[in-house]
Amino acid sequence: MSEILNEISTYLQAGKAPKVKELVQQAVDEGISPQEILEDGLLAGMNIIGGKFKNNEVFVPEVLVAARAMNKGITVLRPLLVAAGVEEKGTVILGTVKGDLHDIGKNLVRMMMEGKGLKVVDLGVDVPASAFIDAAKEHNAKIIACSALLTTTMGEMKTVVDAVHQSDLNGKVKIMVGGAPVTESFAESIGADCYTPDATAAAAAALSFCVA
Repeated sequence: MSEILNEISTYLQAGKAPKVKELVQQAVDEGISPQEILEDGLLAGMNIIGGKFKNNEVFVPEVLVAARAMNKGITVLRPLLVAAGVEEKGTVILGTVKGDLHDIGKNLVRMMMEGKGLKVVDLGVDVPASAFIDAAKEHNAKIIACSALLTTTMGEMKTVVDAVHQSDLNGKVKIMVGGAPVTESFAESIGADCYTPDATAAAAAALSFCVA
C-alpha cells in the first residue's frame, strides 16, 4: 500500500478536508489509479471511522467532518472515475417518510453509504410513497431506504412497502427501514426486506444487496 494512500486515510479520519483534497490530487499526479485512491485511501479511512462510530469511539460530529473530507477528495476523483468507466456499485433512494422532518440519522446513513461507494439519491424529509417509487424508477435504483424518528410516522413505511409491491418495482427493489422507534419485528410485520439498527450496518447491508 502506497504511503500517500495511508496519509489520505489518516487525514480523512481527522477530518482535514483541504489536506485530503491536496493529497488526492498529489496521488493522481503520481499516477495512482483513481479506483485505488478511492478504495485504499478514501473508503478505507471512512470504513475505519464507521467501525469506530459503531463501537462508540467517535460520535456524529467526527463522522460528519470525516465525510466532508471524503467528499472533498471525491470531487477530485469523480471526473476521473467517470472517464475510467468505474461504475458505482448501485443506487439507493433515501428519504425520511411523509410527516417526519428528522434528518440527522438519514444524513448519517447517506454518508456511510456513499463511503461504501454507493450512489445515494437523497429525497430529503417528509417524502411521500409516490416520490420514492418515481425516484427508484428514474434512477434504476436497487434499494429504497426509509427513515422515521416518530412512532406516528412509522405507518408511512408500510405505505411505501405496499406501494412498491403494487408497482412494477415489485421484486426488483429492496426496501430498507430504520430509525429510532423501528425494530426488526416491525420491519417484518410491514414486509420490508431489511432493518438495521445504525448507519454503519445500513451501509453494509445496502452494499451486500447491490453486489449480490
